[in-house]
Amino acid sequence: MAKIIFETAMNQLEQIVNELESGNLSLEDSIKKFEEGIKLSKYCSAKLDETEKKISLLLEGQDGNITEKEFSPEKVSE
Repeated sequence: MAKIIFETAMNQLEQIVNELESGNLSLEDSIKKFEEGIKLSKYCSAKLDETEKKISLLLEGQDGNITEKEFSPEKVSE
């Protein structure tokens, strides 16, 4: 898959879903679109996983200094 940005991939995936839901494609075209959709879905999922790992929270301490902490979804509500 050529290098694309996440938003473009999501837009393409949404378009594919709409085309498949329309019921206007032949079986062969539907299969091609489905395969393309699976590839885009895997790409988006991997990109989200990668991004989640990179997220850091910037917290301002009482001393006014900003510290960086690794993001932990379990600690969001703290």
